[in-house]
Amino acid sequence: MRVPSQIRAMKQLQALWQGSLDLGNAFWTWAIVGGLIVNLTTSILFIGLMTFDLPWLALLVGYGCSLPYNFVALVGVWRSSARYQGPSLHAELARGVTAILMVALSVT
Repeated sequence: MRVPSQIRAMKQLQALWQGSLDLGNAFWTWAIVGGLIVNLTTSILFIGLMTFDLPWLALLVGYGCSLPYNFVALVGVWRSSARYQGPSLHAELARGVTAILMVALSVT
């Protein structure tokens, strides 16, 4: 039986939150690629909605979608780093880069 993609995505998101994803997947897929996609998309929508003079909707879309994603990605990378069996420098760099990136993406 084939598992629907929505269920697979939710299981991945749950694994990210719990920190059970490997660090490479959590960092590169969820924090870097996913973070850039989510934040770029919500920024474009924010600007578009502002041009139509819809500031409250722009605020809701621009920050209401990106902030929770950034928080989950940061927590997921942080927890995956704690379980990482490789060099501790890699885990610390992943934590630091993710924290800086998520803060920067959240305030812009």
